[in-house]
Amino acid sequence: MDHREWLEEIVAAEIVQKREDGCDPLDLERRFGADKDSMSERQLEEFWGRVNSLRPERPNYVEPSTLEAVLNAASLPQDRGPVNVDSLGERIRGAWTGRCAGCLLGKPVEGWTKARIERHLRECEAYPLTDYFPACNGDGEDRRYMLEGGIGGMPRDDDLDYTILGLHMVEEHGLRITSEEIGEEWLDHLPYRSVYTAERVAYRNLVNMIPIPDTATYLNPYREWIGAQIRADIWGFIHPGRPRMASELAFRDARVSHVKNGIYGEMMAAAMVSKAFTSGDPLEIVDVGLSAIPAKSRLHEAVEDVIGWSQDLGSWTECWRLIEDTYGHYSPVHTINNALNVICALVYGGGDFGRTIGIAVMCGWDTDCNGATTGSIVGAMVGSGGIPDRWSDPLEDRIESHVRGFTRNRISDLARRTFDLACSTRS
Repeated sequence: MDHREWLEEIVAAEIVQKREDGCDPLDLERRFGADKDSMSERQLEEFWGRVNSLRPERPNYVEPSTLEAVLNAASLPQDRGPVNVDSLGERIRGAWTGRCAGCLLGKPVEGWTKARIERHLRECEAYPLTDYFPACNGDGEDRRYMLEGGIGGMPRDDDLDYTILGLHMVEEHGLRITSEEIGEEWLDHLPYRSVYTAERVAYRNLVNMIPIPDTATYLNPYREWIGAQIRADIWGFIHPGRPRMASELAFRDARVSHVKNGIYGEMMAAAMVSKAFTSGDPLEIVDVGLSAIPAKSRLHEAVEDVIGWSQDLGSWTECWRLIEDTYGHYSPVHTINNALNVICALVYGGGDFGRTIGIAVMCGWDTDCNGATTGSIVGAMVGSGGIPDRWSDPLEDRIESHVRGFTRNRISDLARRTFDLACSTRS
């Protein structure tokens, strides 16, 4: 894709984003459709600016993007309560292992719809999903490394790249790490082609010396997509039992590339991961995550919908159908719809590791991300001893990444380093 094609894509995606914001971009959308082929690159960028400047005519939501305003609009209380340090090491190991297993489970079907996943599993006589995806129906050797019987460690995935980099960033800069330091760490340790959508635009903006938080908005129509949410878990790992602290660190990370619900997805996920170290109740964990985000946001409203639906519906498939009907219009890699798949899996998974990550993946859309997030949460709940061997053994205690300086890792070593940091935050 050349630069002009990229700008066309950016403008088209910006029109969608503004409509989701509650704006009416119809006139500009029609003009873009009629004139885009004759526009120069400068005119395309100027046209993006016109679309971006639209404001909701009747705003129904309150969705701030500054930390003070977000905290004022949320209801998460100050952190309190002890963590059992004696079991913390095993729980952190469980969170890392769970994140890897859930991510790997979803990796072969990333971007697939629920219908396509179910059809494939039924053809392979493996529905519902209770193990890694089987090799059947002509799966080639290029996919064997992520299929049952062919797995030999956790292969590289951006969901784990950010977790590994996040650990290093806190070791390097401490808990007072700033958004600007996070941006510098991206440039130092992440290859440009290993980041995507909102992160790739933000990376480009960082290179061009655009200051944070403008990196999240300039030519960035992906600013409410799932990219920040997949970066959340490390903040919960290093702040076990302190969801407010975890969510505030998540905010500093998210604002590099995201706004509004893109930020809230990371804050909610970080709070849930943190709470999972001190709770065995998935509903309690979801409630804490919900309290970390603005009460009048679209994400808050959508999560409340899923909680309400789950109280009346007996199966996750019935709940998912309402998710798809109500929120399926979002991009398959948007924060809101994928966060709802996570909530659905947590509620109907009931604290069972395999069932939870299985539901998260069978829901479809961004399957590796949702499997990873639910894997972290339930892994923290049950600890490494609560994860069945069929999920942990194929990982062989290994993770590969594209993070410069950390391409080959041991899960046990990452967990040990995380435990050291988590203990230091409590002293």
